[in-house]
Amino acid sequence: MQRELLEKLREITEEEQRILDGEGQVDQDLYTSGKEFTVDSGKMLEEGKLIAVRTHTRFVYFPSHRHNYVEVLYACEGELINVIDGKQVTIRKGELLFLNQFTRHEILPAGENDIAINFMILPEFFDVAYSMAGSNNVLADFVVNVLRRDEERGEYLHFKVSEVLQIQNLLENMIYSLVTGKGEDNRINQTTMGLIFLYLLNSVQYVEMRVPNQYENMISMSTLKYIEEKYRTATLTELCSQLHLPMHILSKMIKKTTGFNFKELLQRKRLSKAMELMCDTDLPISDIIAAVGYENNSYFHRVFKERYHMTPRSFRIENRKNNNIRI
Repeated sequence: MQRELLEKLREITEEEQRILDGEGQVDQDLYTSGKEFTVDSGKMLEEGKLIAVRTHTRFVYFPSHRHNYVEVLYACEGELINVIDGKQVTIRKGELLFLNQFTRHEILPAGENDIAINFMILPEFFDVAYSMAGSNNVLADFVVNVLRRDEERGEYLHFKVSEVLQIQNLLENMIYSLVTGKGEDNRINQTTMGLIFLYLLNSVQYVEMRVPNQYENMISMSTLKYIEEKYRTATLTELCSQLHLPMHILSKMIKKTTGFNFKELLQRKRLSKAMELMCDTDLPISDIIAAVGYENNSYFHRVFKERYHMTPRSFRIENRKNNNIRI
């Protein structure tokens, strides 16, 4: 991170100065209007804003609290120790912690050189990130659904991505624009977060998560990423080999956590990709069928019609009639 920006983030805030002067504890009135310590987006975000950023307040213990928005913590320097459901979760320089709405956590006192950023994000902010990921990205569906839940279940996603330079550069740009007051455009910030989101989806191997059935969910994310990247040639046998799991156990996990079996997930991805190619290109349908991994044309026509209630040719004609084609 640029030294100039880091020095600005290191400056002692008014709140921190009061703590250093002996105030000794968090002034909850700065964060909430209610009796319970729920940090309120109405206090933290200006009207009309979908995202805000502030430096994490150092030198003080944050007692158990939650938020009515999605919180993303990013460590610029040093570390920040959270306690979530009794478990210590330490985010170190370059790492990100996504906290679901209403996830309850505590934060241990940070030292002078522990510089962290709080992104305060309304759930609808992720709509752009979600659309950038593509309507047929099953992994994005999974991650966004985790973030949008409004239940107090201690859910988080911890991305250990300090070595992923693209993410670090995008975060620095975003922090700079918001901290300097040059980040007034929600759309630019949403697009930047969308790019970060895309890189994070490609970094599943670096994520630690806390959701119910953590191991099963991690296996499902690996499955969805595999289908996203290898849908042309993907097989359950190959995936079982990669994950070192018996086929009947993996099949049961996938069905339980996604609601679909492997064949259904693969078919949904292939059909969505075929539909995208029909809209975006002039490729013959037979070429599209081969491009998405089907070897049997008649089988493709049958499953396509079952899913979209029209033939591929009719779909393409209807799409062009509505001027939706983007060549």
